[in-house]
Order: sequence, then structure tokens, then C-alpha cells
Amino acid sequence: MKEVRALLLAAGVGSRLQPLTQNWPKCLMPVGGKALLEHWLCILWRGGVEKVLVNTHHHREMVDRFLERQYFLDWVSSVYEPQLLGTAGTLLANAKRFHGRTIFLAHADNWCQFDFNSFLDYHRRNRPADTLITMMTFRSATPSSCGIVELDSDGVVQVMHEKISNPPSNLANGAAYLIEPSVLDLLREYQPITDFSTQVIPNFYGRIATWENRKIYRDIGVVESLLAAQRDSVNTLCWPQEDEWQIDFNSNPIHKLLQALL
Repeated sequence: MKEVRALLLAAGVGSRLQPLTQNWPKCLMPVGGKALLEHWLCILWRGGVEKVLVNTHHHREMVDRFLERQYFLDWVSSVYEPQLLGTAGTLLANAKRFHGRTIFLAHADNWCQFDFNSFLDYHRRNRPADTLITMMTFRSATPSSCGIVELDSDGVVQVMHEKISNPPSNLANGAAYLIEPSVLDLLREYQPITDFSTQVIPNFYGRIATWENRKIYRDIGVVESLLAAQRDSVNTLCWPQEDEWQIDFNSNPIHKLLQALL
């Protein structure tokens, strides 16, 4: 069985969360007392993911310090992008790190709870023939702000509408994917590409399976969603002991800023 390696996209500036992201990165925003990125890593650790790569840009030093914690040594590494490469650009630039493995690609600055093994099991055992990617989907309360997918009877993506008024449904792209390694070879034919949603997905219509996440999924790119996440129940607690980083995080002013907005 092929192992899985992950690429977590965590380099975003978080401009819609200003002023909260002025002095703190979006991917380390607190949810349930833990950094957002820690929740993602916990899900992947529980799922047995072999290696994780995190791209960095905004407040790079803060993210690197978080990743230097003992829990992540020899398992998680980071790659700095002086200029953002885009979701697909980052994937292609680091293709050699995946060595023929199935790839888990996700926007790790979204707040998400899901069973990784259920997602992976569907991708490996139950996705329709001839599909190369499995997209996580979710039901959005604000579908006009999302990429809305239309599926055939087998749950395969036929088209995606990116942030349109009056979308045909509320079934949204969750920006988390399991990708077969052959996709990277195909993507090289489409270069130059930077964005996965708008440049890659349209080239794979008919070859993208879907798996619906029925747990928690929030785009916390706006303050209202980040505040709503503070009220969500959290069950991704892998490293309960408080190390030096967590102790410092507990006293970070970001908590008071959020509490003042609640």
C-alpha cells in the first residue's frame, strides 16, 4: 500500500482578518485553545501520514518556531516562499518530495474536523474508476462565497462555479484533496500554472471524485467565521502536555483580541 505524504498550504497573508493577522499568522490562529495548524497536524498524525510539508511566507519565523516543537521533529518540514507560488505552484515546485506517494493537499488556514482514514479509504477503495483526485466537499451556509461543484450520478465533478451569485447548490469545494502521483506528471504539461482551483480542477473535470465532510468545515478567512470557530467543539487533541511553545501561546495577546470581539 502506497504511503501518503501531505502538503499543508499555510503561507497566506490573511488580509481579510486584519488587524488580527498584522502581528500573528492566520494558520496559527487559536481554535479551542490550540493553534489552527496543530489541529491539521493532529488529524494527519492520527491518520498515519508519513511526512508533512508546510509552506510558509507571512510571519515565517513564527510558523517555523511552532514547527520546531518536539512533536513534529523528523515528521514535519517547512519550505519558505519569498514570493507566493500559488496552490498549484507550490505543489509542482516540491514534487520531488512526494516520491510517487499519494498526496494530501489542503489549505491549512481553514478550520476543519474530519476522519482522515475515512477520506483515504474512500479514495483508495471506492472512488470511481478513471478518477485521479478525490476532493473533500462540504455544505456551505454561504455558497456564493465558495467554489460550488456539480456532480454526476457517481459523485464525479463535472463543473465548478467559483464564487458566483445564485449557485446551483450549496455543495462546496473544501480545498482539501487526495491526489494520485500521476497527476503531477500531467500538470507539468499545463505549465505555467499557479492556482489549483481555477487552473487545475477544470483540466480534470470527469476525473475528480468527491467525499463529503459532514463534520466541521469553516473558511475562517473573515472575523465572523473565526469567532464562530471559537464556539465549535474540538476533538483533535493529540499533544495535551504544555510545552514551552504552548505556554507562550497561552499568554499571546491574540486570545484577548478574540475575546474582546466575542
